[in-house]
Formats: sequence, C-alpha cells, structure tokens
Amino acid sequence: MTGTVELALGAFESLRTPARITAALKLDGHSGLSEAFERLDHATQVDVRHKAHEMEDDGIGAVIFGDDDFPQNLVVNGRPLMPIIFYRGNKDLFYAKGVGMCGSRNVSLKGLEAAERSGIAVSELGLTIVSGYAKGVDTATHLAALRSGGSTVIVLAEGIDFFRVKRDFKADFDPSRTLVLSQFAPSQTWQAHAAMARNAIIYGLSEALVVIEAGEKGGTLAAGEGAMKIGRPVLVADFGESTPAGNRKLLADGAEPIRTPAHLYDRLLALRANQSPDEPRLF
Repeated sequence: MTGTVELALGAFESLRTPARITAALKLDGHSGLSEAFERLDHATQVDVRHKAHEMEDDGIGAVIFGDDDFPQNLVVNGRPLMPIIFYRGNKDLFYAKGVGMCGSRNVSLKGLEAAERSGIAVSELGLTIVSGYAKGVDTATHLAALRSGGSTVIVLAEGIDFFRVKRDFKADFDPSRTLVLSQFAPSQTWQAHAAMARNAIIYGLSEALVVIEAGEKGGTLAAGEGAMKIGRPVLVADFGESTPAGNRKLLADGAEPIRTPAHLYDRLLALRANQSPDEPRLF
C-alpha cells in the first residue's frame, strides 16, 4: 500500500500541477493518485519511495485533499486552495485558531514595531501566528510569537527540502510550538510566483489576516485581496498620514483599519464575539 508521502511525491512527479492533482483527487481520491504513481517508470517509482522514506525519517509528513486530516478551512466551495501540503513540526497547529500576519520585507521602523507589538497581542489571545518566514514583517511576527510563549506556522515559498532554522531564530526556535508548511514539490526552489501562491495558506488557515505594510503592488497586497475574496476579515494597520499605499488601497476596498496593538487585540476578540470595539488612537 502506497503511503501518504509517497502518494504526494508521486503526484508531483506524474501530474505535475496543483490543478491536475486536484482534478485527479476529486474524480477518484487516493485511487487517482495511486494510478498516476503506477504510470511512472520503475526507476522513478524507486526514487520516489526512497525520497519518501528519507522525508519520513526526518519527521516530514503530508496531508492530501479529501483525507480526514486535511484542514477544512483550506477548502473553498468544494475545492482546495492547494491539494497537497508537506509539513514538519507540531501538526496540531494545522487545526489551531490562527491569525495571518503579512507585510513588507523592507519594512519601516514604525512598521517593524507595529509587527512586533501586534504579534505579541495575537499571541496573548492564545492564537497561532501564521506567516511567510521572509525577512521584515514575517520574521518579526514569528519571533514575537515564539518569544512570548506562543505558537507559529511558517509557510514556505519553496519546497520543504530548503527549510532551515535561520540565524535570527536560533535562540527561540521551538519545534513543539512551530509548524513548517510547503505546498510545493520538496525540491522546488524559491520563485516569485510561489511566494505569491503560498499566501493562500497564510490567509486560508487564519481567522483573519493582519496587514502591516503593503506596497502599491506585490505579495502583501495580493494576500489582502485574496483573503477578502474568500471572505476572511482583513485588518490593516492605519498609520495616519504615513499609511503605505497598499494599505490605503485595501482600506478603500473594504478592509478594516487597525490603529494600535490593543485595537487589534480587541478587534480579534470582537470577531469571535461578534461585537464592535471602540476606535483607539493611531499606532
């Protein structure tokens, strides 16, 4: 019997694209992936099995759309935002209440402070921070969670083979409070389109998406737009006159302004209790 990691690896080898993998799963479930695996030549099958065993030995698993352990908040209108996810770390965080955090790699000092303080506010609520492991806002929010005793989900823009604990994380990284995810084939290198695509996990796993700094174009703006498209609340840092252009666009499109970490804390409570907090001062 073919294991989950073997099926996942085989799907990337045989079917290649998320759309084709999803189509096979919707039509025949695991049988569709098993049939695709059997169509691979013998040498490739051997390579896939060897790779699967290596990954499992390293503590890496996979979840596949249609299985009981595939997170249902990553399924929209009967279709998965991505059909396969490789993971490493605390699998329970797949199903934890989370808040997505995103923003510029080249974040301003004001934005960096807002990211750190907002990350602490989210963690104090007992919510998991979901972000993309890039420098700037992502790093600040992951570390805010770990340093305040919270948990975090790291969403990669490349294959899980390339995950390393970065130097900034060495002192604080805790595998029991961290889950690392990749929706890509393990050997896929970083690519700009993948950095955009991984946003779907960030806002998909989250009860709300917090945008710290978004440019006039790029991944952070796209993440906010994607989150609103599937009905996730988008909470955007409002810095008054110094609010970035992308933040202004998201606010104009219907996102909610957030002016302090305390405001964020109260707004997240309100989202869960369906209440409206008072408007506090600017960041």
